[in-house]
Amino acid sequence: MATSVFLARLIGPVALALGLALAFNGAVYRTMAGEFLGSHALIFLAGLITLPAGLAIVLTHNVWTADWRVVITILGCLAIVAGLIRMVAPQYAATMGRSKIDNPLTTKIGAAIWLAIGALLCFFGYVR
Repeated sequence: MATSVFLARLIGPVALALGLALAFNGAVYRTMAGEFLGSHALIFLAGLITLPAGLAIVLTHNVWTADWRVVITILGCLAIVAGLIRMVAPQYAATMGRSKIDNPLTTKIGAAIWLAIGALLCFFGYVR
């Protein structure tokens, strides 16, 4: 449980910050994403960072229970998949990303998801 609380305290505020940034500056982040997706080297480097982060989460927190802690494990698994895709097929990641960033609704949905994850993890990491 100590690992769960630590990871909730680590990931929660980052997720909240990301959600707030997307909510208040969606157009800016869509522009930045477009610039980012123009470089396969940056996409590869993002994968090089995301893959070990996801592996670290899953290796230290492989918890599959029907409570809030599974959110951390799922985020770790998603980071592994995202990192692998970015490293193995950066052109595919760029194509998929470009298909999403033009729609402002995508930014709003992403903001809502990150705010919900951040609030949940902050609650269980700091309050409860």
